[in-house]
Order: sequence, then structure tokens, then C-alpha cells
Amino acid sequence: LGVLFKRLVVDPIIRHGVLPLVISTIALAILLKEGVKEFYAADAQPFPAAWATTNLDFGGAAISVQSLVIMAVALVTVGLLQYFLAATRTGRRMQATAQNPTLARVLGIPVERMILYTFLINAALVALASFLVSPIYLAKFSNGETLGLVAFIAAIVGGFNQVRGAIVGGLLLGVIDNFVAAYLSAQYRAAIPLFLLIAVILFRPQGLLGRAEERTV
Repeated sequence: LGVLFKRLVVDPIIRHGVLPLVISTIALAILLKEGVKEFYAADAQPFPAAWATTNLDFGGAAISVQSLVIMAVALVTVGLLQYFLAATRTGRRMQATAQNPTLARVLGIPVERMILYTFLINAALVALASFLVSPIYLAKFSNGETLGLVAFIAAIVGGFNQVRGAIVGGLLLGVIDNFVAAYLSAQYRAAIPLFLLIAVILFRPQGLLGRAEERTV
């Protein structure tokens, strides 16, 4: 699916600029979501877990095995991705392409191939995330929209140009979300990520772990 998306949507539209590509991506997401809702099922479907669904007791607190597995897999995945981008030739080429594709092409980097690798990695990460969270949230046509928004906010809060920032942002959002639900009211849970996003944009636009980038005008 990642390759098809790049070939059929990205390649013909990217030459017209970023904004048409963003609009096309949103339109395709809506089309896929409504297609699943109309032709498959609008109700949440159970998804079998590949691990135990029991809880472990730590000092009187019950922690599910699912949550521990998800956290462990997420940490390992982020670590491997960070190593790939920082310590391998292909990873550094992908970063150079993301920062300045014109200069990367002048230096002999196969820009189109790097973009293809990026879409393949993104598709694999999305599939892995869906496999991990579907046993908890159930398989539903709107999961991508709901969880994708939270993931996007977590990436901005942690630092958009740092892979490990997504983990920090996600953990921070999760902790604050549960504290608000436990000690204030569950009605405010949906608003907390937005308030945190606004605060980060106002006081630390590069994110908690992000690096400020200077641009010559």
C-alpha cells in the first residue's frame, strides 16, 4: 500500500507543490475511511492479541501485559530507527533528502529512491502500530483519524525532528491524560492534548527534545 500510494498519488502530484499533496493525502484518507465504513463494517471489530491479556501487580498497581509489550516494542523500534537514520549511509542519505532534496540530488544521492524508502518505512511502522493497538482499541474505521491526531500531537510535543521525541511526547500525553481522567474529569481528556500542543508551540516550538533550526532569509 505504501508503494501504491507513492506511485499513484505522490509522484504525479508532488511536482505541483506540498499543499496539493497534503490535500490529496487528506482526501485519500477520507475516501479509505468512508469506504471501510460503507462496504465492510461501521462497528468496532475485535482483534486477537498475540500475547497474554492478563495484568501484573506492581506494588498494588495493576499493569497490563499488553501495555508492557507495546512499550517494549515501541522503544526497540524507535531505537532501531534512530540507529538506522544516524549510523547508516542510507539513513543519512534519507535525512539529507528530507532537508534539501535539490542539494542532495546535486551530491549524487538518488532522491526518488530515498523517498520510496521513506514511504516503505512509514507503511511498515503504521502496520506495526495497528497490530499493537488494535487488540486494545478494537479494529474500527476511525482509528487512524483518532489515534493519528494524538500521534501527530505527540510528535510535535516531543520534537518533530527527533525520532525519540515521539516516545517522550507520547508518554507525556499518556501520563497527563490519565491523571486528568483520575483526578479531574474524563470530560477534559480530549482537550488536554490540544492545550499541551498550544503550550509547546508558544513556548518551545521545536519541541521538548527538538533542535531549533535556523534558516537564512
